[in-house]
Amino acid sequence: MAYEKLVKEILEDVGGKENINGLTHCVTRLRFNLKDEEKANTKELKEVPGVVTVVQSGGQYQVVIGNHVPDVYKEFIELSGVSIETEVVKEKKGLLDSFIDIISGIFTPVLGLLAATGMIKGLNVLFVSLGWITNTSGTYAILQAAGDCFFYFFPIFLGYTAAKKFGLNQFVGMALGAALVYPTIANLATNAEPLYTLFSGTIFESPVYITFLGIPVILMSYGSSVIPIVVSTFFGSKLEKSLARIIPSISKSFLVPFLTVIIMVPLTFIIIGPIATWAGDLLGEFVLTIYNFSPIVAGIAVGAIWQVLVMFGLHWGIIPIAINNIGVLGYDPVMVLGQATPFATAGAVLAVIIKSRNVSVRAIGIPAFISSLFGVSEPSLYGVTLPRKKPFIATLISSSVGGLILGIFGTKTFIMGGMGIFSLPNYISPETGIGTGFYGYVLAIVVAFVLSFILTLTFLYDPKEDREAQRKKDNAKNNVETRKNDLMTEVVVQLPIPGEVLSLSEIDDSAFSTGLLGKGLAVRPSEGKVYAPFDGTVETLFPTNHAIGLKSVDGIELLIHIGMDTVNLEGKYFVPKVKQEDTIKKGQLLLEFDGKAIQEAGYSIDTPIVVTNTKKYLDVLEKVEKKELIIIK
Repeated sequence: MAYEKLVKEILEDVGGKENINGLTHCVTRLRFNLKDEEKANTKELKEVPGVVTVVQSGGQYQVVIGNHVPDVYKEFIELSGVSIETEVVKEKKGLLDSFIDIISGIFTPVLGLLAATGMIKGLNVLFVSLGWITNTSGTYAILQAAGDCFFYFFPIFLGYTAAKKFGLNQFVGMALGAALVYPTIANLATNAEPLYTLFSGTIFESPVYITFLGIPVILMSYGSSVIPIVVSTFFGSKLEKSLARIIPSISKSFLVPFLTVIIMVPLTFIIIGPIATWAGDLLGEFVLTIYNFSPIVAGIAVGAIWQVLVMFGLHWGIIPIAINNIGVLGYDPVMVLGQATPFATAGAVLAVIIKSRNVSVRAIGIPAFISSLFGVSEPSLYGVTLPRKKPFIATLISSSVGGLILGIFGTKTFIMGGMGIFSLPNYISPETGIGTGFYGYVLAIVVAFVLSFILTLTFLYDPKEDREAQRKKDNAKNNVETRKNDLMTEVVVQLPIPGEVLSLSEIDDSAFSTGLLGKGLAVRPSEGKVYAPFDGTVETLFPTNHAIGLKSVDGIELLIHIGMDTVNLEGKYFVPKVKQEDTIKKGQLLLEFDGKAIQEAGYSIDTPIVVTNTKKYLDVLEKVEKKELIIIK
């Protein structure tokens, strides 16, 4: 239960279980679909220890955790009781938000396995390029099976995740994907003569090898494909819902999947598959045309904006395009243009760590730096570079230079494999081995790292700004006003009791009036209530409840003594609202008392309010006219 406290705080701040429509996670983020994002306490959630930041984008409420998000996700599901099957969100969204939400929902669950199997394929290519094994050996064949199994049977896996996203029976979705890569169908065109050809003389010219009930079936290669199964699953979900409404309950369990599969599989092969495949081919050619127009300009542009796309979750729109390009073209030339970004971010973070010399900055920066080297830049982005602005600019500049180099060298990615330093095998061609594109990638990430480091270290980061930001953050956290000049810091403490403010010297008690118990002010209360003047704890609550001692989160110790000699009342007329050692928030009601009854009993209600650890500070000033204490540090 390592993350129990974190999970409980996140659950509370997102509006509770009843406000959650769905939950998934990616490499660094918990991705919530909330019924009402207005119910979420975003400001408070950003301050929760263990939460890097909160991003509201793509129709999702994204809580950035870091690399350990799978463990937090698992514990969140266990502790909250949120159903992992609840993925269908009914509220209306914008077109872009809906697209990003669908894409992330379909691809997020499989990215880890996609990267893992891609790494195996990349290593296999690397071993062949280095001459350690041959591509005809048994070792190569088994490693290739381990690495290629996921990508070749991609439609089956996407059938499951897309079905989950669209609300279709997930096993029906898998069945649709399995039909697309069924070996007998996939091999029908091998060494066979076509019956006839459709669309002769056009870019859609297609030989026909089989028919279904006399209808021509255009056979496509659906292994490693993306678009056909997603479209098929979408329409399958609509069909299943319609069937479920008209088929009697007694036979739904088998008739609904029976009719869904027997209708959707032929429909996919006859209509959806060919059209979706042609759309994928056209998309690949379109992307390639734009890239070939000027790889250098494309590299600069993609490199410059990649971190911004990641920040808003818009990179999800490019991931399926890259996967489609690899399936159609055998490589992707576009997404690679932004892959110097994690290294540029790592360079900026390293410079901040070195230049800051701040323990808290290093506590955040060191793991973020390591994470960036492994290709996950969000902890660095939200924890280090973006809050400081200028280091973020350094990463954008350096990433664009990295993209420029990648464009010049014509670097392409041949597999969806590892990230960061583990991504090197992604850029080795299975056909030609290590080439200029691979060396271009190495040069790009080194230049991006070094340039970002130098820019941040010399021009784009000032530790003074960090210290000022931390001071403001601490000030906000402590709920006290702080004023600072070159010589000293002034902490302003508002008085906890409304009423007429008196100088402490006017109190008829020498221990208070002479300052023996500490400097401060006094109040002649206008109402019988004591409020917390800051965030902190109740250090002391006297048994007679006539006096209470508080300590702020930054160490200010305050004694509030209601009336003179009121200890003799033995607690009569005093009603505490807190207990000793309670944590308190500024403005919280701490104590109530009956001022009129106390006076009728013969006691003064003039209330000294003193800083008992006055000697710790340079001075404590009475501001009677402003009704405040000024503590000079």
